[in-house]
Amino acid sequence: MSLKPISPQAARDLMNHGAILIDIRAANEYAREHIAAARHVPMEDLKSSAPLDATAGLIFHCRSGNRTRINAQTLSACAACEAYVLDGGLDAWKKAGLPVVTDTSQPMELQRQVQITAGSLVLLGAVLGATVSPWFHALSATIGAGLVFAGVSGFCGMARLLMRMPWNRKAVAG
Repeated sequence: MSLKPISPQAARDLMNHGAILIDIRAANEYAREHIAAARHVPMEDLKSSAPLDATAGLIFHCRSGNRTRINAQTLSACAACEAYVLDGGLDAWKKAGLPVVTDTSQPMELQRQVQITAGSLVLLGAVLGATVSPWFHALSATIGAGLVFAGVSGFCGMARLLMRMPWNRKAVAG
């Protein structure tokens, strides 16, 4: 069984007939913004769960639709019924003018925090390296090497550090 793409409007109609919407994003992403009717089941949890079933079908979604496409085979195996992927994810749902629940007191997505932090440190190292001492270029090189390592290994030390920051504890605890 494979996941069939479904538009936000068609997904809403199917949900009105009993389909279940499953949000596969991380807890911090879900806490900041989600579709009210969506059940939060992170991708990591789905991989080890028993197959899900719903008479009218399951609709999986993430923010843009990319994660659901990448994990389509795993998600399909998690469904014991008709299964769909929300085409364009949460972004398409919002673009279609459909309602979402937003809590701006929650921290922004961890990936965006990593991008902002890494980019700021690289920029700082480049500016200080050009104006104060060439040794500051080592800061940019270190951050660049860390990003390469994170991409190759799947382990991001900066993300682990940011998860421990006080502003992120609320989403992790919830």
